This record gives sequence, structure tokens and C-alpha cells, in this order.
Amino acid sequence: MTNTVKPVLTVMSVLFASIAALMLATPIQAEELPKVRFVTSEGAFELELRPDVAPKTVENFLSYVEDGFYDGTIFHRVIPGFMIQGGGLTETMARKQTKNPIVNEASATLPNLRGTVAMARTSSPNSATSQFFVNVAKNDFLNAGVRGAGYAVFGKVTEGMGVIDKIAGVQTGHRQGMADVPVQAVVIEKVTLVNIED
Repeated sequence: MTNTVKPVLTVMSVLFASIAALMLATPIQAEELPKVRFVTSEGAFELELRPDVAPKTVENFLSYVEDGFYDGTIFHRVIPGFMIQGGGLTETMARKQTKNPIVNEASATLPNLRGTVAMARTSSPNSATSQFFVNVAKNDFLNAGVRGAGYAVFGKVTEGMGVIDKIAGVQTGHRQGMADVPVQAVVIEKVTLVNIED
């Protein structure tokens, strides 16, 4: 009786080696992640978003970008060594009308590290709408499971972290019953989706 196992194993090993060589010769192109550019009164910065980890959050955020919702809003809550928050109030501190709240996609995959962007919300986990914040420090206590549901990170700053730090260092005070409001308004002038080719 002939041994057919050895020839089959040899053919399979050659096949796998050929596939591996082909993969090395033609690397798989990763899908480009969406990028968004903010132009503010303090300078510009860019965010790279992660729809692979937080798809509903990114879809929601991009819908506000595409609608021009963020243009003319301010960073209304600024706490040095913690974060800067914006995306919902005008220079007169008026709240803009938002869309329905979204599900909280906070995940251990994307923790609240310095330079990451996350959704702001109330004490209710699934209450985020348009407001977001950029972490200026590693804020582990905001991660899912540390003090509850956590805050959903959906991207990170890829350009202009110096601008974020500059905003975090502005003078703040109380205004219309809110603390940590910049004395001189930090205005989000324009937010646009960056083309992949740019």
C-alpha cells in the first residue's frame, strides 16, 4: 500500500509557501481611515477617525461635519491637564439643536489616551449627540468598565496637537452658569472631511 499522505503534505506546503510569497510581493492595502480637519481661532488640527471600532459614533460625527453643524461652535469647556470639549454651543452659549442620541461604543480597544477624541455625554451612557472632547492627558478613569460605561473614543489627533495644548491653556472662567469656559471664545470656524488624495 502506497503512502499518499507525504505527497499531499508536500504539495500543501509548496502551495502555502507560494501564497505567502505572493502576499509579500503584493501587500494588502489597508482601507484608508477618514480624516477631518478643524480650523479654529487658535489654529488647525486634524483627526483620524476609527469606523472599524466605533462605526455608529463615526457615522454620527461625520453626519454633523457634512451638515456644517460644527462651523461657528466653540470649545466651551476647557480643563488643563484633562480635556477640551466642544461641538454643541455657539459664541453666545446657545445650545444648537442636535440629532437623536447614539449608542455608547466605548471599548477597551480605544482607551482615552492623550490626543484621542471621544464623545461627551450626560450621566446616561447612551446620551451622546454632537459634543466631543479631546483628551490632553491619559484619562484611564473615562474608559469602559472603570467607572461604568465609559466614554467612547472614536479617533485621534494626527496633526496639530500643539493647537490642542494651546486651547487647553487658555484662561477660563464662569459664564451663564457654566465653569471652565474660555474667557476669549475659542471658535471652531470650519470642519471639513479631508480627501484621501490630499
